[in-house]
Amino acid sequence: QVQLVESGGGSVQAGGSLRLSCAQFGNTYGLNCMGWFRQTPGKEREGVALIYTGGGNPVYADSVKGRFTISQDNAKNTLYLQMNSLKPEDTAMYYCAAEFSRLRCGYWYRADFGNWGQGTQVTVSS
Repeated sequence: QVQLVESGGGSVQAGGSLRLSCAQFGNTYGLNCMGWFRQTPGKEREGVALIYTGGGNPVYADSVKGRFTISQDNAKNTLYLQMNSLKPEDTAMYYCAAEFSRLRCGYWYRADFGNWGQGTQVTVSS
């Protein structure tokens, strides 16, 4: 089991930036991928960005391509999401998630991961 703790959320004006962090605790050996997801009230959780622990290009939702960057610092066991040029529609609760299954990583947009953080709120005002 992996414990995930997000931080870095907050309120920002449109066009601004935030960096989310996700600290990982427990046995992270064997994790196949990690991702950021977001959810607004009344909507399903959606995938924002994904990174494979074994390397390769990250994957991004079309809505955040060119604005968000996902990265992992293995020395610090921390996942990051750098968010630039924020828009009001980026307002949501953001969750960090980790998965051991290669199959579930491949279908990451289904948000069917086994390990989740508690979430951090991001609010973007116009």
